[in-house]
Amino acid sequence: MLNAAAKPPSRLRRLDGALADLPIDDAMLLSELDGYLAGILVSPQSSAQADWMPVIWGGGDAPFEDAEDARWFASMVTAYAEELSRAMERSRYQPLLDVDERNGELLWEFWVEGFEKALVLQPEGWAVIADAGDDETRAALTGMNTLIDIAHERSDLAHHEIDAIADRAADLIAMWTAALHRDRSARRGSMSAPAPSVAKVGRNDPCPCGSGNKFKKCCGRN
Repeated sequence: MLNAAAKPPSRLRRLDGALADLPIDDAMLLSELDGYLAGILVSPQSSAQADWMPVIWGGGDAPFEDAEDARWFASMVTAYAEELSRAMERSRYQPLLDVDERNGELLWEFWVEGFEKALVLQPEGWAVIADAGDDETRAALTGMNTLIDIAHERSDLAHHEIDAIADRAADLIAMWTAALHRDRSARRGSMSAPAPSVAKVGRNDPCPCGSGNKFKKCCGRN
């Protein structure tokens, strides 16, 4: 659920509603999606849309009644990924975190769970950073993994250390995401990281939007 204290733009409300309407218990909500797409955008390894899109609804066949619904959903998600990419290019990205309306606490754990799914999706790419990244980039990846461990209550840190990190989670996520984005940009020899892209698809291949139809009968009709 989006934070009601600050009314989000209509495009985010539509995307939030579309995610909430997915008929799968494991489907992502908006904060988790934000973390997931951020992880894909800063990963050293690119993924085709056909690979990363199904993770949003928990894998398997797309849970849509028809191809038009699948195309609409894919377009919403891709547009949001492009928006996050532009924010990163301008060093303006801030994680979208839910707020506990009972006490005002930031529920950063959902964002981190989304980022974790990007790590799982592309383990070879992240291994490059772990093995050969510079100090700043390795520290950023280590920091993200520390947040993941805290979110899953498996951290070996002392309680006061966990509390100190949790209190700064929003700022740390933004800082570490920026460091990982700079590393990806440097590896690609450019100052920007492209949004998740759709690999070249044959007319008889499955459509990357996840509809289950052939490309020529779905997004490739136009």
